[in-house]
Order: sequence, then structure tokens, then C-alpha cells
Amino acid sequence: MSGGGPSDAQLAERFGPVFERIAAGAVERERSRRLPYDEIGWLKEAGFGALRVPVEYGGIGASMSQTVALLIELGAADSNLPQALRGHFAFVEGRRRTRDEASRAEWFRLISAGALVGNAQAERGPETGTTAVLVANGDGSLALSGTKYYSTGTIYADWVITAAKLGDELLSVVASTTAEGVTRLDDWDGFGQRMTGSGTTVFDSVRVEPAHVIRLGDDEAHEHASILALFQTVLMAALAGIARAVLRDAVDFVRPRTRSFGVMGASTPRTDPLVQGVVGRLSSLAFSAESLVLAVAARLDAIDAARALTFEGGQGSAPVAELDSVPDSVPAAQGSAALHTAAQIAAFQAQQIVLPTVLEATTLLFEVGGASATSEERALDRHWRNARTIATHNPAIYREQQLGDYELNGTLPVAGWVKETLARRAADAAGAAPDA
Repeated sequence: MSGGGPSDAQLAERFGPVFERIAAGAVERERSRRLPYDEIGWLKEAGFGALRVPVEYGGIGASMSQTVALLIELGAADSNLPQALRGHFAFVEGRRRTRDEASRAEWFRLISAGALVGNAQAERGPETGTTAVLVANGDGSLALSGTKYYSTGTIYADWVITAAKLGDELLSVVASTTAEGVTRLDDWDGFGQRMTGSGTTVFDSVRVEPAHVIRLGDDEAHEHASILALFQTVLMAALAGIARAVLRDAVDFVRPRTRSFGVMGASTPRTDPLVQGVVGRLSSLAFSAESLVLAVAARLDAIDAARALTFEGGQGSAPVAELDSVPDSVPAAQGSAALHTAAQIAAFQAQQIVLPTVLEATTLLFEVGGASATSEERALDRHWRNARTIATHNPAIYREQQLGDYELNGTLPVAGWVKETLARRAADAAGAAPDA
């Protein structure tokens, strides 16, 4: 996949005005809990969902670093929106990497025309697992039934990717959100990120075409590591956007003020060294968070660079040493597998720092204004509530443990369902092998 991508200036010109419109209504949406259907529509019209679709398929062809930078800016406008689009960008990345050209062409055509893809994987129950099922219809199609929760972005999407079992095999399935039998509920009751559309999705014998069933291939298993990294990176981009918004709102709060605690008469808090110190700290926290997230994006870009060498140069997989994007802790290896691992490790490492950094900023914000900063009219509390809610996704304590196990024992942090799928296939292959 090739084709010249856009410049940063072109992207800023295209999406900057949209972000400004979105930011203008963010406080009102927060206070009234108005779902951002219009705002998602503006992004669709501008082609935001096609950022990572290659130019030759009708997309914009932006790099991952450019995309993440835009997600940070969008997060500063409204942190709900990057998270609402998280499943969409992960789906696009999966189609970029598939060996199925027909599937890639179909989905890129739809996405370039404005389609968005939601994500509905998790289920509620006494055990973690998948109970949603696929059943064969008589006409060659399949019927999908099951109930999913945390269906982030699905309420705004045209399609939704979910997990279901066909017999004993766990599969990914893409269904139309407007198909008969699909019900989308806005019942997410979290205290933050309340407009992400993360409620329940019910599938009741929903017709699915066989071409819209996706199997994990053995050669794609290592690539799933970087898809997991992307999921985390989008969340961290929303967090970095919150840190940027905190700095913006602190400056906007302090600059016009003409009174300070303990100072009689008129005063200028913006000249107070204590207030300046707080704002300086907020500036540093925002910079740190953004820098770490963009560093992870660079690791994801290295995967694209390796693929370009493979598919365009005809040289086979690029040696890791040529790409300068793999830390010393990742074993050197011929091919791109180490790049996917490096991206996942970097995402987990960044998560450990970005989360407390942004949470500190969202609390420190209130040191610049006293009780007046708690006014519901300003809704400054949304920054902490949203950051705290994002930070609960895929809890960082587990990522920290996985990092330690990796550093000490070389254990790769692969998703449990990937391990399960590959283990089952290995067992099936062993069972099918002829006796020696």
C-alpha cells in the first residue's frame, strides 16, 4: 500500500475548524449529556474516519503519528470523541494488515465514503468469555445472537465489530448497525466519558454475510500485539487532549481575574508567582503526556515502514536494525514481529506515566481559582471525571505486571483470546497429524 499522504498543514486546515466547532459546545454537552451525533457527523463529513485509509483506496493516507496528533487535538476539544472512534481506527488498522484484498477493498471503499465502525466485545456475566453465537442459515448466511456491553462508539456507527462463537471457534464478526435485530442502547452509567456511546448492543438473529466473518490467522497473531497498542494509544491520546484542555482552561480562568485570595482590592493573579508555578506545572504535564503518546505512535509508524519495505521494495521483511524503533529490551529478530512487540511494550510503558500525569493535572487545575473554579457553569470537574474513567480501561496494574514479567522473563503480553485461539489450533493440528 503506497501513495503520498497529506502534510501536517493540510490536515490542520482540513480538521482545525471542525475541532473548534466541537470544542465550542463541549461544556453544554457535558452539562446536559447531549450525545454528539452532530459532532460525529461533522467529523464524518470531513473524512476523519478515513485518515488511515491509504490514498489508493480513496482515503487520506495519514501516518499514525499524524493521526494520533489529531486525536490529541480532538481530545482537547471533547475527550469523548477519540474514545468513541477507538474501535473504528482499530478496525481500519486490521484491514490495512489483512491478507484478504477483497475484504480490504470493500471496507476501505465504505470507510472512504464516510462509514464508521463501532466496537462491541465485552459481555456481562459471572465469567469473562463470549456467549454470543453464530448459527448457519439455510441460504449460506449466518445469524448472530448475543448481548454486548461497553459497545463504545456503536451508537454512532454504521457497522459494528463483535466477537461470537461458531461452534467452538471464536470469531470476529462485522454487522450493520441498522440491520433487523440490532438494538443499541444508551445505558452507559459511568460518571465520566458519558457521551462515548458505551452502552449495550443486542443482536437478535442478525443476518451476517460470510465475507464479514474475520478469522485470526496464525501469521497475524503477532500483529495483534500492535492492535492492542493502538487501542491503548487512542485512549492515551484522549488523556493527552484532556491535559491540553486543562492547561487551556486554567489560562482562560486566570487571565481575566482581578482578585486573589488574601489580597485586598483589585489584583492580577496572572502575575502571582504561585499561580504562575501551578500553570507552569500544568504546561509541563501536558507536554509530557503528549510526548509519550506520540512516541508510541512513532513505534506504530515503524510497522508501516517495515511493510513498505516488504511490499514495495520486494526485499522481504525488514531487519529490525534498519528501523531504529525497537528498544534494547526487545529481542532483535529478522522480520516485523519484534516491531509489533515493541509497539505494545511502549504503549504499556507510556500508560504507566500518562495516567498519573493527566490525573495530577486535572486535580492541580483547581489550585488556580479557589471555590469559584468549582462552578458547574464551567464544568471543570469533567476533566478529572473523564480522565479517571479512561484510566479504568484495561487497568494499568495488570499492564505493569506484564511489563515486569516481560523484562524479567521475556514473557510476551499477548491477549488471552489470541493465546486461546492459537492453542486450540495447535491442538487441532496435532490431532489431525498422522501417527508417526
